[in-house]
Amino acid sequence: MLRRQSARESAARTYARALPIVPVRARGLTIEGADGRRYLDCLSGAGTLALGHNHPVVLEAIRKVLDSGAPLHVLDLATPVKDAFTTELFRTLPPEFAARARVQFCGPAGTDAVEAAFKLVRAATGRTGLLAFTGAYHGMTAGALEASGGATQVRVARLPYPQDYRCPFGVGGARGAELAAHWTESVLDDGKSGVPHPAGMILEPVQGEGGVIPAPDAWMRRMREITAARDIPLIADEVQTGVGRTGAFWAVEHSGITPDVMVLSKAIGGSLPLAVVVYRDDLDVWEPGAHAGTFRGNQLAMAAGTATLAFVRENRLAERAGSLGARMLAQLRTLADAFPCIGDVRGRGLMIGVELVDPEATPHPAPDSPRPAAPEIAAAVQRECLHRGLIVELGGRHASVVRLLPPLTITDEQATAVLDRLADAVAAVAAGDRGSGGGRARGAEGESREGGQHGGGGPRGDVPRPGRGRTP
Repeated sequence: MLRRQSARESAARTYARALPIVPVRARGLTIEGADGRRYLDCLSGAGTLALGHNHPVVLEAIRKVLDSGAPLHVLDLATPVKDAFTTELFRTLPPEFAARARVQFCGPAGTDAVEAAFKLVRAATGRTGLLAFTGAYHGMTAGALEASGGATQVRVARLPYPQDYRCPFGVGGARGAELAAHWTESVLDDGKSGVPHPAGMILEPVQGEGGVIPAPDAWMRRMREITAARDIPLIADEVQTGVGRTGAFWAVEHSGITPDVMVLSKAIGGSLPLAVVVYRDDLDVWEPGAHAGTFRGNQLAMAAGTATLAFVRENRLAERAGSLGARMLAQLRTLADAFPCIGDVRGRGLMIGVELVDPEATPHPAPDSPRPAAPEIAAAVQRECLHRGLIVELGGRHASVVRLLPPLTITDEQATAVLDRLADAVAAVAAGDRGSGGGRARGAEGESREGGQHGGGGPRGDVPRPGRGRTP
């Protein structure tokens, strides 16, 4: 199957290159491949699977629709399934936002919801330009790419996104965030900046593809103040951060801001394709058909999404993601203390990034600056993780950040297994023992399929285990 995929599919395929597995069964955190190996999946459909694979409440919701004889394709007609989804979605939104919200169902991908948001604010303001941030990722369609970090010829003004580790101003912390906010104000208020008054500003509360960089809450509040004072609609891209991922149901809740527009996809469909844009009612100036799509009435996705949203809300999984994510970050920082190739550990909730750097390179431009990113080390760590039965994603400016996006249902025991396998992989790469895993994959409970707790190419010598001290 892998050979046929390579021969038949586009050169644009991505995950299939780094993860040469053929999934045939999955449940929760666990995937089983066609070869019988089991893997812990910390990719989770790029953050789509809030409840993991095939959660019982999701499967039951889908079966209920299938067994009812309800239509599966309805364009944008009203249905009981759609009404239930919209009701549950509005129940989860920040109350002051929900009180005046309208929702537009888009094509089934987040990038289409981003396009809809851009069309909306342009129609509402009569302006065309947009503000976006360095490192951003908003999708793969033309307009969304223009607002993303890899854009070239654009109608979008690019602003600095604050971060501690590689601060664009070289200072980090609260001062770096304040400089970023001051730069934004200067660009908007300087008549010679070359940036006309924009139709909107789009930002991610945590940059995912940009390298798992959480925006400081104070900076988020400044962006809200700056845009509100200048009548610029603020668009929050919650495609990956939403539905409890960061420790709040919606990541904007950490800072307490109320955006004008929210772009939602991924987890809201409960593993099936669904995307919406939710916005303040006074922006609702669209004519009928201004943004449409044949598959915007996906009834199965709405049913799965309703079940997912309700389960996360009722079981307080956002709070669980916050507390467990904080523990995992703390444990990973102990690992960073032991391995110079780990430059930074960061994240929010169960959206975690580990940046790999060249430990032998000279920091630049100053002795206390970060070392250069090391994408080849990150790729080696990803391969070693796969040998040990752990699926992780890479991201960041140079694909040098190992990303963990486990489902919100991950148990403490599974989290320990994930961190152990990652520690083993980092140790093997740091020791130059790459590829030693031989493909042995441990079971989903953290045990080797061949019986040992740390089988499958574990590290040699005295290696720190996150949260467990040092294990010989």
